[in-house]
Amino acid sequence: MKTNDDRSLSPDAQAAIRVKVVAAVLAGMPKAKAADVFKVSRSAIYNWLCDYQEGGNKKLQPQKRGPKNKATKLQGWQAAQICNMIRDRHPEQMKLPFALWNARAVRDLIKRKHKTVFTVRYVQILLKRWGFTPQKPKRIAYEKNPAVVEQWLQQDYPQIKKRAKAEKASILWADETGIRSDDQLGKTYSPRGQTPVVKATGKRFGCNMISALSNRGHLQFMIFKTSFNGTVFLRFLRRLIKDNRRKVFLIADGHPAHKSKTVKSWLTENSERIELFFLPPYSPEINPDEYVNNDLKVNAVRNKAPKNQKELMRNVRTHMNKRRSEPEVVKRFFHAPDVKYAM
Repeated sequence: MKTNDDRSLSPDAQAAIRVKVVAAVLAGMPKAKAADVFKVSRSAIYNWLCDYQEGGNKKLQPQKRGPKNKATKLQGWQAAQICNMIRDRHPEQMKLPFALWNARAVRDLIKRKHKTVFTVRYVQILLKRWGFTPQKPKRIAYEKNPAVVEQWLQQDYPQIKKRAKAEKASILWADETGIRSDDQLGKTYSPRGQTPVVKATGKRFGCNMISALSNRGHLQFMIFKTSFNGTVFLRFLRRLIKDNRRKVFLIADGHPAHKSKTVKSWLTENSERIELFFLPPYSPEINPDEYVNNDLKVNAVRNKAPKNQKELMRNVRTHMNKRRSEPEVVKRFFHAPDVKYAM
């Protein structure tokens, strides 16, 4: 049976239809015939009859829309309190069963703090009105020590920078990364509801890369097939001092390969050419070379589908050579808020 869509009618017109249908059924018209005559669904007729039994024709009249609880709106101070809690605390700290602040978590927070119940959709509208947008969070390790990071930013690195200036040394930041054939591809546009299909090899292969950059736009890298160890790192260190006329102050994380006996011995023998400094543990976000790795994976890996290891390495080398010839682009990696200290 075809029914009319009465949602376009005014509330008063909708109420008039409800009254007429109920009156006809109460007068003896079968519900099936009433549905056919008034072009409404049978389920609607049953609902209207229940409403009529509860409150007569008054129950069929237009009802006030919106939340039914008394407190239907947050006061300014209440909204400010919720915003501060979202900014300064995690859901777990508020004893809510959520890891992230999504609309459901905020809805439960409002209910708990101010005894006001909103729909998830309305909470999303509130969050947008308050200036909150859904964003991918940064991962920070539980093991990270903020005090050690603060000491690095305020004391350790300034001292390294002062020494480098006095000794006319170049400061370089280094890091390693792995590139795999099955890394997540980038996004592509497609009609809604139609998942795009991209052909790619079913084989698994990869390569590794170590790189170093300076805030003056200097970039060096080395691509290799083997696992990263002290021998590979030593080969890269030799390249660094060969390609740099100045003494090198190299800053890296605490990877075991960086602290191997062979590396320590070689650094001692070549202390006039290079020194190695370590970043605070579990703090990759303060290493500018992380942005080189991200740039590589987005532009040379995710946007291309190599068929074999040779092609993958060629893509990586082509992209890195391009970046090495663009010092202004390399300098911009230091503009990110977490690494501005290194400019």
